[in-house]
Amino acid sequence: MSQTSGPLHIDLDDRIESPADAPQIIDEPTYAQPVAMTTVANVMGRRGSSLAKWFWGLLLSLTGFVVSLAAWDYVTGLLTRNPVLGGIVTVLFLGFVLVLLIIALREVASFRRLKRLDGIARRASGAAASGDIKAARGVLKEIGALYAGRPELAAGLAKVKSREGEVFDADGLLGIAEAEVLRSLDEQAAAEVRAAARQVATVTAIVPLALADVVTALTANLRMIRRVAEIYGGRSGTLGNWRLARSVFAHLVATGAVAVGDDLIGSIAGGGVLSKVSRRFGEGVINGALTARVGVAAIEVCRPLPFVVGKKPQVHDLVGRALAGLFGKST
Repeated sequence: MSQTSGPLHIDLDDRIESPADAPQIIDEPTYAQPVAMTTVANVMGRRGSSLAKWFWGLLLSLTGFVVSLAAWDYVTGLLTRNPVLGGIVTVLFLGFVLVLLIIALREVASFRRLKRLDGIARRASGAAASGDIKAARGVLKEIGALYAGRPELAAGLAKVKSREGEVFDADGLLGIAEAEVLRSLDEQAAAEVRAAARQVATVTAIVPLALADVVTALTANLRMIRRVAEIYGGRSGTLGNWRLARSVFAHLVATGAVAVGDDLIGSIAGGGVLSKVSRRFGEGVINGALTARVGVAAIEVCRPLPFVVGKKPQVHDLVGRALAGLFGKST
């Protein structure tokens, strides 16, 4: 084997780059994905087609008609065969129908309460935008009538009534009502949002079952939305709460608010740190933050007045206080 004598020569490019000129390597943080809340939002916010609504409506109507007719034939036949047993079944059947009627009336009342809140909020927003002092005074009267039966708000309503003649602009009047009446309600609603966010974050981080976090997120958000509506005077029944929840989630999906956004920077930072230790803990933080965002949307939907002088709850503040309760005294 022949060997080449002399030094080894390697041709290099004329331009030699310095290590300092190398492109910077950016270590982008990877955040846990909020699978549970994204699933819940997509399910609740999905709008059904008109054909599907007709299908389910006709199916329920047909099923109800067939069941009612079968029950009627059974009761009348039993009365013919055995009057005593037929009478007992008739009483039970009438009691069942009465309970259904009461439930239906409660659902109608719940829809009316939610519609009343929405109407006051729209008129208040219009008065604030136009500066109509007369419309603002009308809104104050509606607020007084809405909360007349709540003793804990009596002092605030009295202050609003006593100061109403001192203010001559719409924003000022609405600001007085917001500060004297709605401030305590806002605190109660924020507490409900923090509790729901804490529950969703805890279950997501601790429970390893596949669908446990999705079920918990769904039930916790539905309960939170119902409680927020009740706090502001819009007590909702089963159907009313479901419709209200669908409206909230549809708004979130339409605006892309179920994605990670700027108002979640503080929570995302915590989620990114925790996700390096445990993916479930990081996902729990994000799911809790998205639950808080749903709660803020529910507050905006159910609140009878817009935020004029008061500060709208911030997601990062709610999540920070909610998760602080996991490691110390709950706030």
